[in-house]
Amino acid sequence: MWSPGVSRGPIRVLVVDDHVVVRQGLRMFLTPDVGFEVVGEAANGCEAIAHALTLRPDVIVMDLLLPGMSGIQATAAIRSALPDVEVVVLTSVVDDAAAVHAVQAGAAGYLLKDASGDELRRALRAAMSGHVQLSYD
Repeated sequence: MWSPGVSRGPIRVLVVDDHVVVRQGLRMFLTPDVGFEVVGEAANGCEAIAHALTLRPDVIVMDLLLPGMSGIQATAAIRSALPDVEVVVLTSVVDDAAAVHAVQAGAAGYLLKDASGDELRRALRAAMSGHVQLSYD
């Protein structure tokens, strides 16, 4: 488990969203922070699983609405294959049931896309520390 007081390098992040501008925006937002390194991007659930298996990120920022396979399905598959990889959902889906399903699939966080940058960074760090952060109202 990651500890904020232990020097182990930046948190390695995989960004999963079907919108290029969102992936690019998250990369531009996280890259200047020395505490994070974006190691890859995926545009759908199948790519997310493949990239997770090859890149072995510490945490994945996962959208729920993805072509072909939902973010919940991808989260469940990734957490099953790679239980040490954390997933934080970042979505536009405002729905209690979706949040519950995401957490049941193994997500360590659920944030709406209108969350602040600080809130996202806190959620990523919380996931790495074994805590769940939910914010969807």
